[in-house]
Amino acid sequence: MSATHDIDISPLPEPRSNRPVTVAHRAEYALALALGTFFRLIGVDAASAIAGGFARFIGPMIGPIRHRARVNLKIAYPDMEEAEAGRIIRGVWENLGRTTAEFAHLDRFDPDARSPRVAIAGRDRLEAIAKSDRPAIFVSGHFGNWEVMSIALHAIGVKYGVIYRAANNPLIDGLIIRERARVMSRRQIPKGKRGGRDMIDTLKSGASLAMLVDQKLNTGGVASPFFGKPAMTANAAARLALKYCAPVIPIEIERLKGARFRVTAHPPIEFSPGGDIGADTQLLTDLINLEIEKIIRTRPEQWLWLHRRWGKEEYI
Repeated sequence: MSATHDIDISPLPEPRSNRPVTVAHRAEYALALALGTFFRLIGVDAASAIAGGFARFIGPMIGPIRHRARVNLKIAYPDMEEAEAGRIIRGVWENLGRTTAEFAHLDRFDPDARSPRVAIAGRDRLEAIAKSDRPAIFVSGHFGNWEVMSIALHAIGVKYGVIYRAANNPLIDGLIIRERARVMSRRQIPKGKRGGRDMIDTLKSGASLAMLVDQKLNTGGVASPFFGKPAMTANAAARLALKYCAPVIPIEIERLKGARFRVTAHPPIEFSPGGDIGADTQLLTDLINLEIEKIIRTRPEQWLWLHRRWGKEEYI
């Protein structure tokens, strides 16, 4: 990365350790290594295109996931025709396939490279945070290639910790941690109890937090409107923003064409606390969800509609 900032010597998190490594885990890890080697050999454009085309063709054939995506789209767009829903679902699978293959080429997404694949809108906003001792909380979702947000923040010199969901396979988890550390913050904070203290320590040190806030929270959180229907939502971003007076900045990642992107740092969410911490947390969480929804509506085929965002009863 070409930005000039202090060398980060933060220790990397330990891979998931609450599950024994099985034969299946080892086989999955070997496959991941083989695919990563193949994708690196053929280059980022070919890897992205091949994996995207494969996923676009195969993905929609997986019945249970297709059903889940169609239910999600029906909730968000009640009047959407079947043909349009099918187009979006195929686009979602293509984007997911491309993103998976692009993981082998994270070093190609430096926005300050000689021929950059990533453009940044609102760069002055991010540079101001990089120069400030005041932390911010960056919120985004599974748009385009969501890894690009953290790469862009790192390139500009923002000090931050990135919140992530640990992979189920401990070997894959370790691989992901190591690969991310090459191009983004070494301060990687796993979701859940294991990372709660680290999030607080990060903000207390003056560093920011970057997190994806668009997935359903199975335990805890609050019910917050999302596409007009209550969805269980993590409220950590709102709660920490209020406690540490940190601005909440929505980050949009747009796939432009192939393996090229635009990262947009939107203005901070306007919010004035009323003094009731519970009510303030709820309202700020609602505003964050609204910003995520706005981004999704601009390019619905680039958001991950494949998971259960609402209650289980919707997917029966």
